[in-house]
Parts: sequence; C-alpha cells; structure tokens
Amino acid sequence: MRTSRRLRSLAAGALLGLCAAFVGPGIARAADPATTVGDVTDFQADGSVYTLSAGSAEARVSFVSDETFRLELAPDGKFSDPAGDAIVLPQGGKPPVTHWKDRGDRYELSTHDVTLRAYKSPLRFALYRSDGTRVWAETKGLSWTGDTTTQTLARGADEQFYGAGMQNGRGNTSHRDKTVKVSVDYNWNDGGHPNSVPFYLSSAGYGVFRNTFAPNTYTFGEPVTAAAKEQRFDAYYFAGPGAKDVIGQYTKLTGKPFMPPVYGLEPGDADCYLHNANRGERHTLDSLKIADQYKQHDMPLGWMLVNDGYGCGYENLPEAGKGLQDRGAQLGLWTQDGIAKIADQVKAGQRVAKLDVAWIGSGYKFALDGCKDAYKGIEDNSDARGVTWAPESWAGAQRCGVQWSGDQTGSWDYIRWQIPTYAGATMSGLAYTTGDVDGIFGGSPKTYARDLQWKMLLPMTMTMDGWAASDKQPFRQGEPYTSVNRKYLKLHESLLPYLYSYAHEATKTGVGAVRPLALEYPDDPKAATDAAKYEFLTGEDFLVAPVYKDTTVRDGIYLPKGTWTDYWTGRVYQGPTTVDGYSAPLDTLPLFVKGGAAVPMWPGGIRSYQDRTADSPLAWDIYPQGKSTFDLYEDDGVTREHRGGAYATQHAVVDAPRSGAGDIKVEIGESKGDFKGKQKSRPYAFTLHTGDAPSRVTLGGTALDRLDSKAAYDKADAGWFYDRDDRGGVVRVKTQPLSTDREFSLTLENTSALGGAVPGAQAAVTVPADQELGAGAAGKVAVDVSAGTEDATGVEVGLDAPAGWQAGPAATVDRVPAGTTRRVELSLTPAKDATPGEQALTASARYRSADQDRTSQGHFAVAVMPEPPKGDAWASDLVWLKSTNGYGPAERDRSNGESGATDGHTLTLAGKTYAKGIGVHADSDIEVYLGGQCSKLTADAGIDDEIKGYGEVAFSVEADGKVLWTSPKVTGASDTVPVDVDVTGARHVHLKVTDTNGSKTGDHGDWAAAKFSCG
Repeated sequence: MRTSRRLRSLAAGALLGLCAAFVGPGIARAADPATTVGDVTDFQADGSVYTLSAGSAEARVSFVSDETFRLELAPDGKFSDPAGDAIVLPQGGKPPVTHWKDRGDRYELSTHDVTLRAYKSPLRFALYRSDGTRVWAETKGLSWTGDTTTQTLARGADEQFYGAGMQNGRGNTSHRDKTVKVSVDYNWNDGGHPNSVPFYLSSAGYGVFRNTFAPNTYTFGEPVTAAAKEQRFDAYYFAGPGAKDVIGQYTKLTGKPFMPPVYGLEPGDADCYLHNANRGERHTLDSLKIADQYKQHDMPLGWMLVNDGYGCGYENLPEAGKGLQDRGAQLGLWTQDGIAKIADQVKAGQRVAKLDVAWIGSGYKFALDGCKDAYKGIEDNSDARGVTWAPESWAGAQRCGVQWSGDQTGSWDYIRWQIPTYAGATMSGLAYTTGDVDGIFGGSPKTYARDLQWKMLLPMTMTMDGWAASDKQPFRQGEPYTSVNRKYLKLHESLLPYLYSYAHEATKTGVGAVRPLALEYPDDPKAATDAAKYEFLTGEDFLVAPVYKDTTVRDGIYLPKGTWTDYWTGRVYQGPTTVDGYSAPLDTLPLFVKGGAAVPMWPGGIRSYQDRTADSPLAWDIYPQGKSTFDLYEDDGVTREHRGGAYATQHAVVDAPRSGAGDIKVEIGESKGDFKGKQKSRPYAFTLHTGDAPSRVTLGGTALDRLDSKAAYDKADAGWFYDRDDRGGVVRVKTQPLSTDREFSLTLENTSALGGAVPGAQAAVTVPADQELGAGAAGKVAVDVSAGTEDATGVEVGLDAPAGWQAGPAATVDRVPAGTTRRVELSLTPAKDATPGEQALTASARYRSADQDRTSQGHFAVAVMPEPPKGDAWASDLVWLKSTNGYGPAERDRSNGESGATDGHTLTLAGKTYAKGIGVHADSDIEVYLGGQCSKLTADAGIDDEIKGYGEVAFSVEADGKVLWTSPKVTGASDTVPVDVDVTGARHVHLKVTDTNGSKTGDHGDWAAAKFSCG
C-alpha cells in the first residue's frame, strides 16, 4: 500500500522528535539484566503515606481514597514525577483514614475497603479487600533495568484484561494472552495504537494507571508483566466491585470526559476550501455552498472544518463562521500550525479545533497540553463549550477532546477492524472515539454506506474530504446510497436525546455510551471472546452488529442474556443466542433493542437540533418488559451554563409484566431544573412494542380516543392507534402539550409485555439468500413463513416492490402449524432499467395467531443481473457485481491509483503496455456475471511495472464457489503469467488477487487484456 502524503510529511519531523523523547539513550541498555527489589530494611508511616526502604531503593505508598492508592519505586531512593500535574488532577479533600500493622513477614496498610500487603523478604506487594479476598499479587518484586521498570503479577484462572486506550482492531474483547503496546507508532490501521492510555483493568475488580508519558508494554500472560520505558515506577491502583466503578475511579483521578455541545454530536464535515491540490483553486466561503447541499439533501450537519489540508489556510473567516451559523452549523479549524491564533479564530466563529500530530512536539505532554489549551481557547473567547479532535493523545485527553483513529483508507477491512476499536477504548475512560466515514482515501459507495450506518450509533463522527482524490460527503454517491445515508444520519439525529443523556452520564461516571458486551455482561463467558468482537452496545439498550463484508447476510451475531428486538422488523429473540443468516440488505444495519428499553427521541425527521421549537414533541420508544427506567438530561446544548446548574432531568419509569399479558404503566416525572430555552410544556409521542392491542389507553386516568387508522392518527392532535403492520404490532400514543413541571402517567390496559400476550406466538418472515432476477424479466422470489409457539392461520404473504417493478398477487396459506415453516413463491418483475446489483425489498405476512391479527416482516435483498455477455467481452467493460479492493477503487483499463477513481496509469507488465484490463491492489475481488454463456477467460497477469520490483501476490479465478485456477506467487520482478481458464457454464466468475506475504506494500495486480469468449 502506498504511504499517504500526510504520513510522509511527518516522518522527518514529529516522528524523530517523539523517538528521541521516548527511546532516549537508554535504548542501548535494553538488554541489561534486570534487578529485583530486595528485602525491606526500613519502614516509615506518615498519615496515609508509607515509605519502605530496600537497601538503596525506596518504595512509597500514598492512599488517595478508600479504594485508590499510588505506589512508587525509586531504584536510587530519589523519587521523581516527570508528569507532574499534567495528567493527575488535584483530588481535594482529606486523604482517607488508614492504619498499619506489622504481621511479622509483612506490613499491612489498610483503609476501610482494602489492605495492601507489603511482604518484607523480599519486598513484594499484594492487594486484598476488606473481606480477605485477594485482588492482585506480585509473583516477584518490582524490577528494573537501565531504562525499564516492570511489575509482575499472578494471573487468575479466568481473569480477563481490557484497556490500554485505543487499540485498533482490538479492545472490546479480552487482552488475555496478548501483548499490548501503549505508545505512539503512527500506525493508524489494524494493529496500531493511536490515542494510547497507560491504564488497564482486570475482571478481578481492579485497574492500574502508570503515571508517566513513557511508552508501556503489557503482556497479559502467566504471569502478567507491565513495563514502562523509564527507570522509575509510578502507578495508581483502583479497586472496585466492577469495571464501571474502576473506570469511574480512574477518571476521577485523570478527569471525567467533557460534556460536548449538542452540535458536536451531530455529524461533522472536514475539507479544504483554499489551495486544495485535489480540487483546484477554491475559497473558504465555498464551504457555505457545501452546507447548502447538506440542507438540499435533507441531511444533518453540525460543524465543518474548512481548512483541513496541508497548506490549505483560510480567508474571510468571520464571514464563513457567520454563514455556517446561519445554516445551522458551526465553524471548525484544523490547527496544522498550532493554536497561537485561536483567540482571534474563536472570536471569528471557530467552535471546533482539530489538532494535528505534526506539531505535538517532543512528546505526549505537548499533545495533551495542546488539547487542553485549544479547549480552553474556545471557552476563554466565547460562551461555547470546548471541542477538540486528536489522533495521538494520552491519559487525560478525555476531559478535553474526541479521539479519532487517524488517516485511513476506506475498505471492508477498515470497517471490520474499527468495530472493536471504539468500544474497547471506552474501557480506558475515552468516551468519544471514532473514525472518518469510509476513511479519507479510497472506499466505494457501498463501503461508505455500510461504514456510515454503524457509525451513526457512535456519539460522534465526521466525513473527511481535504486529503481525498474526490469529495466524500454523504450525498456524493448517488442512489440508492444517498437515501441510505440520509436514513442513518436522521436516525442519529433522532437519537440525540438518548446520546446526550449518556454524554451527561459520562461526566459523572467516566463511562462512554459505546460499550463492549463485557462491560454490561461481565459474567457472560462469551462476552470476552471473539464471539462478541464485531459488535458493541450503544448505551445499555442498543446492540449493533455492523456488516463488514460485501454481503447481504450477517452471521455470528451474539445476543447476550435477555430479550432482544430487531429494530427494523420487531422480531423478538431470547438470549443468550447466536443469530446466523440475518438478512441485511444495504439499507439494513443489524440493530437490536434490549427488552425494557425506554429511549427518548426527537421525532419528525429533523436535520438539526435548531429545528426544534418550543412546541416540538418528545418521543419515547418503549420496549416494555418488567420495571425499567431512564433519566433524560437536557440543557441549552451550547453554552457552559449547565456547569452552574442550568439543566434539567426527567425520570421515566415503565412498569410492565415480565412476559405475557397485563397492563403497562408509563410514568413521566416532572422535569426538574431549569435552563434558558427549556420547554415549559410539550406534546409527547409514545411507541410501545407490545404485539397486542390494549383494550383502553388512559392519560392520568382519562381515556384517550382510539383511532381506527394510521391516517386518522397522524391527523389527530391526541389519541392512540394499534398498528399491527409496524414491527410486529406497536401501540402509538400522542398527547396534547403537557406541562414539563408536572408528572403524568400513561396506562395501557389489557395488553402485554414485549413479545405479546402469548410469548413466541409471533411468526417470522425470512427470505433465502442469493436469489437472482433479470432486469425486465418475470421471475419468482421465495419467502419462508415460520410459525411461533401458536399456529398462524389465514396467512397472506406479499411483497413491497420498488417503483417501476411489478409484484404479483399475495400468496395465501390457510395454516402454518406451530413450530413449522412454509415456503411460498411470489411473482416479481424488475423494471427494465433496474440497476444491476443488490435491491432491497420487504416481504410481509398478515395472519392470525393467539387470537390476535398480526403482521410480520422481513427485509431482504435480491440480486438484479445484467444481460450476459455475447461474443468476445473485455472484463473491464462488463458490469462488476462486486469490486472489493485493498487500496482505493479497482480501476478499469488503468493500474491501481493512489486513492480515487481513474487516477491510475497505463497498464504495464514487463515493459508491455495494455489498452484494456483491470488494475487492482491486493486483496481484491472482481465479480462478473456470465450467465453460463462463456467458455474461456484469457489475460496476462502480474504486478504492474510502476511498483518497480516490489509486492508479492497470487492470482485466482473462481466460478460459482469453485476455484478454477490459481497462479504461483507473483512478485514485482516475476515474468508475466499467462491466464487461459475454461469457464464453460459458469454463471458468476470472481477474479481475485491475494496478498501472500502479509505485506500490502506494492501489491498492484493487473489483469491485463482480460477477455471472455462468449456464445
């Protein structure tokens, strides 16, 4: 893979400075034999501080709270603190009451909650709780070499480990048996560790923070070793009942996550509008035209970086700032050259600062200071809240910024490894972590849509254009991608009350909204394993399982204990279970909601928080099961007045049966507190997923009108309607405006908990994968209806066809017995001009079960096939059903380019040039449809001459699931490989180029003169 311009520009500057700071002259002594601390020779107690001497070495224990203490070791007896007050905040208050005892072989240093044992011969530490249970224990004393100090701990039989900050491709599952690096490496891809944090936590109920800017290495083997590249030991320990408590203690020490403004949670756009090498001459005020396009495409936009590109600069800043504010967005700037001008920039309208690695100076302290200073610069010169973004930060940065994973290239693999990254970072107190949508370079409309949809369940994200060969705003890809992107951008906007409430919670607990399953389900043995690696939770209520392959089916979705509802269809699952074969067409993100959820939302499809008015409704999306609560947090969304108490909270309680039939009561408490712009009254809308219609709905004891249709409900000011066709059956309720200063209750009589009065009675609609239709040709689609615990009778199955398509009549089935499946075939004719490739459809079954009229739905995709080729056909001229590529888009009749479409060069192999062919970068997969009409594929294969001898790949041809031909390993110095493959009868052919040496550098494979001979 080619190195980005950005990385090349850093190599000679910042990287050398960091290497000098982190490695230092001690690197030559890295192989020095280690010295282990010896026997205790002296002991001193001074309040909550204890000092133990072991010859010339000294150890010091300082208690911060009943569960937190600091342990230091100075091999030469001279304590030092290079970090000073840069990371650890003043804790205030008095130290805890402690006491000590001499037990003969050890000293015991105790608070109310913990006892630290200091064994005398040799000095060795172990931590115990007040009930006598062991938390951790050293297997040998602290040790050091000329440039490293190491702690060695015993590992529990089932002990799991998390943390170390942002670890790309890892972190939301256990680090057990792995080695984790905490340092700068400028590797922003899978395996890199930007935004490292020298903190880890254990499932045994403790965490450790190394108070240093030096690189750390944690090896979670047996035993566990934790080393820092400095000849001093300085660590804080936190003991708690669980991971959330430990994260809370750690962030109390180093700072709670900041509270972002609401526009900071809306999507951001980063581009260069002045001196842009990829777009020609532009002007800063051109950013306003892009903001207008977001509005024209009905897409949310919270802020824009207008100078994101080396040498970009800006002009007319006050006009740009005001213009963006007039369009409902805020101005952001990339601080390529530092923050010396931030006061003037903020006064001109800047509200977001993106910090660059190029000026972080000689180490992480400079980067952390930059985060704090930029944050403070925004707040010192406006009434706004500070917001910064950084790709290389450290412990403490959570209190002033968003951490994002750096400059990457969009691909399916990019999506895959990012999924565990951000939830894993939450385990280190990083509440706001994210990556650019579809990366900066490369990507495709399909990977863009897939990447954007799951990132809309992160609190923050942005799209990045200033470095890319082409613009990457969410409306650039055309249909159906623009509509899919809009759907998820608006879902994120609707969920802002939920996400904003979790942002407030993070300021109290240190725990961000995006969470690994292990955080919420610590006793689930699968939560720490790869079974849960490619999914995460947003808050406690949403389980997100992104699609990270070019497929319409998602396998291996692990649902932990509880009841889970498919957000799109209403299908109910009982966990723990693993869902395979989940139908996920391009417009469908696998998304599940936990039973008991009460989710506050903004209804109406708004595109900005500024679209909210004094009369706007608040919606509650409720999945009733047992007793559950949610605390809605609100403030003015922009200023810092909330820090002085200008905010309000509203407590919601849902009381429902655990399962089966019964009444549901929803209590919405008074909104406690006040702030500028608070709604004094507002209408409410409720969606309750019951699966059964209630007999009556009352508001404060007064019956609401039952409306007999969706149209009547939409028209009415108040009332309720049971919609059997919406997600398995939901009750919709709307109210007149109600005072926010008064509590009220809503009661649904004779209905049911989530899953219906008869649990499991709901039928499921599924559609077999890999169904194909020809454009304009009559065909059939198979649909399966599976009855639940009760018979489904009077079943009618139909299709919701796109405009221009023709769907045949519904199929009818008198009865589907409980626990069985019936397949029906439905006629469907695609439009003559239907675009080849995936088309999302919906199948619906209306039926009666357990004395209720019900509807079940299934979203699925069919593949529209182009006409098969005739005669001789160049592979580069055919429709590509799939074009997965390792770096940038695959190229037609060009070599693989830098990152954008058509930026490659003439295909050249062994000095011979080719006018036709395909240029790719491993790993790649080009799929074409032959429909059984072709007999032979010929081509010349090799690594393009432009690579000048680098690279190592293998070429292969596959047809209908079988490998027809594989080349030997091919390098940049290899002879051209002739390709002559019999493809007789093949319908789908894949041309693949695979990396063979684990390095993607230079893997530019050419299918030169690739041609099919067809009938």
